[in-house]
Amino acid sequence: MEGHPAFLDCPAYLDPAGLTRCALPAEILRRFIMASTDGPLESVIIKCPVGHFFCAPVEFLTLRSNQVAVQGEGAPPGDTSQLRRTG
Repeated sequence: MEGHPAFLDCPAYLDPAGLTRCALPAEILRRFIMASTDGPLESVIIKCPVGHFFCAPVEFLTLRSNQVAVQGEGAPPGDTSQLRRTG
């Protein structure tokens, strides 16, 4: 699949409450392995058409389909402590 662009949904928040995400297709510009104390992490650099850039492990840039984000009162945007599994 070398040479073909790959995409993730852009995880950028568009509002101060952290309820709306950009979700435009963000192109994966680079893939690499990041060292961590828990072992190697598959990481990427992505950019969406609006210009949001992220460099992070893939697992931090994607919301698994079996989870739903629930925003609690006072929770900062991006707080994943209130994710719950569905199904």
